[in-house]
Amino acid sequence: MTLRLSSMRKGIRRLAAVDVGTNTVRMLVVSETEEGFRPVIRMRRITGMGKALRETGAIGAPEFAASLDALRDFRKELDRLGVVEYRACGTAALRESSNREEFLAEAARAGIPVGIITAREESRLTWEGISGGGGTGDGTLLMDIGGGSTELIAGPGKRDFVSLPIGVVLLSASFPLSEPPRSWELSNLGHFLAERIEAGTDLWKRRRFRRMVGTAGTFTTLAALERRMRIYRPERIDGVRMTLAKVRRWEKRLAGMTEAARLALPGMEKGRERYIVFGVCQAVAAMERFRIEDLTISDAGLLEGILRGLCGRKGRG
Repeated sequence: MTLRLSSMRKGIRRLAAVDVGTNTVRMLVVSETEEGFRPVIRMRRITGMGKALRETGAIGAPEFAASLDALRDFRKELDRLGVVEYRACGTAALRESSNREEFLAEAARAGIPVGIITAREESRLTWEGISGGGGTGDGTLLMDIGGGSTELIAGPGKRDFVSLPIGVVLLSASFPLSEPPRSWELSNLGHFLAERIEAGTDLWKRRRFRRMVGTAGTFTTLAALERRMRIYRPERIDGVRMTLAKVRRWEKRLAGMTEAARLALPGMEKGRERYIVFGVCQAVAAMERFRIEDLTISDAGLLEGILRGLCGRKGRG
């Protein structure tokens, strides 16, 4: 999926961020401005890098190849646009896979060296990408549901984040669902998520949050579904708000459908129909855990955080 967001004028310094994720490989190219940066092009490829991770401990051959193909296409765009500096980050799948060194070597040969970041660094960059390096307001909990891990982020401090190995790709391997899912399967999944989130955030039991900000594919898909978007538009995703009751209604509706029926919904990107139920169940479990009634969805996140770091320093990539 490619979105060209602005005209491409000569003489403008361009930067890029690449996220090699467990389910999706993404790139955002921007032009540097006095105010920060202006998006030029977004590219996204669902490659399912972590699909075989739970079973084999490694990136599967088809997903390995698909992810490298995505990086090769990204490299062509970087050259075409004259990008002067970029940073490519690998997250949960590359942190955990036994063949990560082989992938990193092939990525470098493809022209995009990838650095694996820790869960802590991923959380910090996501926070900065959404908050702009400032605050998001007291009582805000950020939730980033990925393919391999889920991050809950309450601030930029060392004790303000929790990373849980409950990403949607890993969950799909541990909790296979029927078509459509059966009630007992959903019940088991819900109980597991509630227990893992509660145990993982035990040190936060006295914290109170007024709202949740959700980023990454589960949440942006929810916003696209809510707005019945045939063509994905980031500017129409940012700021979409949902109550807990609305999220629960989507959970019930999506869980009552087959993957084919989900894919037919306006706003459902091909490749997400398999994982969306796992993600929405997580969102509900987290909102219930912290008694949050208000969700705001953000299209920004890790990529924007990477770019803010690049804008803050000089040099060439």
